[in-house]
Amino acid sequence: MEAVLLANAFFVGGVLMGFEMLGSRYLFPYFGGGIGTWAGLISTVLAALTIGYFAGGAVVDRHPTPRVIASSCLFAAAYLSFVPLAADPLMTAIMSAVGYGPSGILIASACLLLVPLSLLGTFSPVAVRLLLRSTEETGRVAGLVYGISTIGNIFGTLFTTFYLIPTIGSREITYVYAAVLAFCALSLLLVPKAVR
Repeated sequence: MEAVLLANAFFVGGVLMGFEMLGSRYLFPYFGGGIGTWAGLISTVLAALTIGYFAGGAVVDRHPTPRVIASSCLFAAAYLSFVPLAADPLMTAIMSAVGYGPSGILIASACLLLVPLSLLGTFSPVAVRLLLRSTEETGRVAGLVYGISTIGNIFGTLFTTFYLIPTIGSREITYVYAAVLAFCALSLLLVPKAVR
């Protein structure tokens, strides 16, 4: 189970930050690529992670099973699969209703990122709980999970920005990320159902 969870920490971390970079491409035609847009994106990502950390920590104490994060990955994959078709009509509607100022940027960022990244944010606290065998190793396990996830974050940011976006474009990448998350969910469903 440990190898599967740690591998997923990397891939989920990569998708999480990769999709933040994609978020900028979805917002750019409507809200520009300035510091205000990036502030909206980064704030939304941090809010999503906060929600995910709290939710994951609360749920795993009652249901200590990999199915918790498998479900989160699967729902995030489903959400991402709708983004390419829904993004343009949604951005247009937000622009018409709110405009392109801070409120519009924050609402648009939340519509794109808040749900899937909150779901992915549940991963790390759940994985830490599932990997713990004793309280004496809490620090090592937490550091390992968050460290590998952060390496995935770095990879997702750089690989998406410098290779994927110039090569295949934002909408196609979103489908790739949805497929990666679906594969992660499947792999998590194959590990043992419960832990001590």
